[in-house]
Amino acid sequence: MKALVALILLVQLPIHKAVPAAPPAPLGCDDPESEAAAEVAVNYINGHSHHGYKFALNRIEDIRVVPQGPNNDIIFLELDLLETKCPILSPTPLANCTVRSFAEHAVEGDCDVKLQKVDGTLSVLASKCHSHADSSEDILKVCPDCSLLARMNNTEVLETVSAALNDYNSKTTDSYLRLLEIGRAKIQYHPAHVVVTEFAVGATNCSAEEAKANVGACQLLPEDQSNFGFCTAVMVKRPSQDLQVDCQLYGHQVPAPDISLLSWPGVTYIYPGQDTSAGLAPSAVGVTNHNLALAHNNPVASESSSSEILRSMLSAKSLTKRAVAEAAQHDKVPRPVGFVPPPPPCPGKIRHFDI
Repeated sequence: MKALVALILLVQLPIHKAVPAAPPAPLGCDDPESEAAAEVAVNYINGHSHHGYKFALNRIEDIRVVPQGPNNDIIFLELDLLETKCPILSPTPLANCTVRSFAEHAVEGDCDVKLQKVDGTLSVLASKCHSHADSSEDILKVCPDCSLLARMNNTEVLETVSAALNDYNSKTTDSYLRLLEIGRAKIQYHPAHVVVTEFAVGATNCSAEEAKANVGACQLLPEDQSNFGFCTAVMVKRPSQDLQVDCQLYGHQVPAPDISLLSWPGVTYIYPGQDTSAGLAPSAVGVTNHNLALAHNNPVASESSSSEILRSMLSAKSLTKRAVAEAAQHDKVPRPVGFVPPPPPCPGKIRHFDI
């Protein structure tokens, strides 16, 4: 009898079903985790860019996290970047690089990056970027007297770079420098006619004095001795003529393990049959800025095809649209008087200025 009573009481006990854990709240673009992922992405982009200048983060446009398992997430980032004044060859840390101002004819980069986070460690699987200079119309609206970016193969630009390099080599007692690439150039016509250029250079195995006898024999130093640098030149053509040149060599640098010096600016231009006189990459001829046309896949990553990153990002975007639609329906619920909705999680804050 006692056993029967105990059984009846046991049956009457409430049954507690296991409640699945709520999914984590989506990351906002300005959350610390998002900014940490963006920092890794920007460092990766700069580390694999071969031309022009380093780029700094301006805004996180969007972030999407796709769980893959315990402590394993795939992260998709959309980033807005801005060109800095630091050449890609410069050893200056990105944190110390000044973003080029709007009035200096800024260049913006747009990047899609796919990362993986395993046990708290972030790594880049793939990235795709492109960049463009701000429109001339936008610059002139704000600064009517500002000079604009000139095409890198402009005759006056090439003449200025050539004259500046010849002037420097004629006065230095150190290594003879060769042109690697032109970084950017601007031409001002009023009130004076001025050409301003920036260009990357490399030290050769000749002294400037030895180069006078046979400049054709002067080659860039081998990889284990390489010494790259950067020059600025200002040529005044009217009302009077003047030329000012300033060059800085960075000293020998050891590249990251997965980046060969042979992929750095200039070294790719010294093979037979290629024109090195203009210092222009084929993609830079006739344009005003080096395009951050980076489509890079991490060769050691488990998922690294560019088609995969695009398919995954499109899929993630469709999921995001559905989530936004659901949130919009949820927002129709009556709110108390004085309720202020929280700011949208994305896009994030603008760190410098909007283009």
